[in-house]
Amino acid sequence: MSAREFLKDKQRIVVKIGSSSLQHAETGDLDYIKLEVLVRELCNLRNQGKDVILVTSGAIAAGKKAVHIDKKDNPIAVKQACAAIGQARLMMTYQKIFAEYNQVAAQILMTKNTIVDDLNRFNAKNTFNELLKLGVIPVVNENDTVATYEIEFGDNDTLSAIVASLVGADLLILMSDINGLYTDDPNRNPNAKFIDVVDRLDDKIMGMGKESTGSNVGTGGMNTKLSAAKIATCSGADMVIANASDIRILHRIMDGRSEGTGTLFKAHKDENFDLITYVENMHK
Repeated sequence: MSAREFLKDKQRIVVKIGSSSLQHAETGDLDYIKLEVLVRELCNLRNQGKDVILVTSGAIAAGKKAVHIDKKDNPIAVKQACAAIGQARLMMTYQKIFAEYNQVAAQILMTKNTIVDDLNRFNAKNTFNELLKLGVIPVVNENDTVATYEIEFGDNDTLSAIVASLVGADLLILMSDINGLYTDDPNRNPNAKFIDVVDRLDDKIMGMGKESTGSNVGTGGMNTKLSAAKIATCSGADMVIANASDIRILHRIMDGRSEGTGTLFKAHKDENFDLITYVENMHK
């Protein structure tokens, strides 16, 4: 019996996919084949009776493409304008593909204030729960049109873990441009060893976080993924980091057949873990 067989029984799943995983590296345009496969995988999980939430990025990049902005470093107002354009285009694309599988999707945009403000958090949690009860797949992104440094999450790894904690998910899957956790950066150290399972997050594991990532599109390196793992596992959810080069790995993870592919972080619910305090202290 596979050591990951228990993942088959997970009922509320948050899937995060990075912007670099949804774009063609050569042009920055959306990769419709990957998008279509992703949506099909999510709809298939929903058809099994599971609750599914997608956390996706790419709004700013999509907006920049639409108005032909090539510069990487832009003023905050330009980024926010591009996010407003790109978010609508991204959601329209998702809605079209979800509709092909007869699946209703909804958009939820969040900032740090959504979590740290008691009423906002209460309302957000109720909205998620009601959508899931209706069989809808919420599509979540940071609200980049209004978020500034003070109220932003900064990366969707952290956002997806916060969503998983908020809704009481029992599994978080981070689809990224890396295979999982290594003892060192495998791009720089050929002797870096792959870690299949992390039973408990300790200081040694947390110290393996690196700022590097294989992409110049996304914002999350391994450090943000380990931060996400801390939030998720302390909140009682298992977490898997997997490579989005093959989106179909999603059903292998959910079938309990993904050993040796992706790193599994096992849940260790910590009753003393305070999500609100953790989010308030981000960037400090």
